[in-house]
Amino acid sequence: MLGLGLDGPGDVQCSRAGCTASAVSAVNWRNPKIHGLDRVKVWSACAEHVDFLAEFLRARDFPVVVTAAGVTVDRVPQEAR
Repeated sequence: MLGLGLDGPGDVQCSRAGCTASAVSAVNWRNPKIHGLDRVKVWSACAEHVDFLAEFLRARDFPVVVTAAGVTVDRVPQEAR
């Protein structure tokens, strides 16, 4: 998701509703009930919302791996909580 009014046209905006800050982290996750190990969904997060977004997913028993923005993971194992 590209943000508007950020430092540049390629900046990624935080996925938290209503937040317009630039993302500094990637919250990599999957829903184990419908996604295999190799399916990775990503939410972008600013420094203020990374913990909120990760905990939101963990509270639903979704495995989560947090990385720096732009760092990708091939899979999110069940143990990643």
